[in-house]
Amino acid sequence: MSKMDALRAMREARYAEAQASKPKAATGKPTMPAKAPVAPAAKTTAGADDGLCGHRSMNGRTCTREHGHAAKNHRYS
Repeated sequence: MSKMDALRAMREARYAEAQASKPKAATGKPTMPAKAPVAPAAKTTAGADDGLCGHRSMNGRTCTREHGHAAKNHRYS
């Protein structure tokens, strides 16, 4: 048995074990937790009053360019 065959067999054994221990739904359909309705995010008043773009980056910083800027990128601070 080659190294790759051994790795494949180990992966398949782990998968089979995980499938055996998974609880099965009564209807046969996967169960999904109910999601609460998400309200749309309200615009911040700081971005609306000062005339800035207000685009938010993934880490929470806001764009400091003017609202409706033509540049394709944002300047965050």
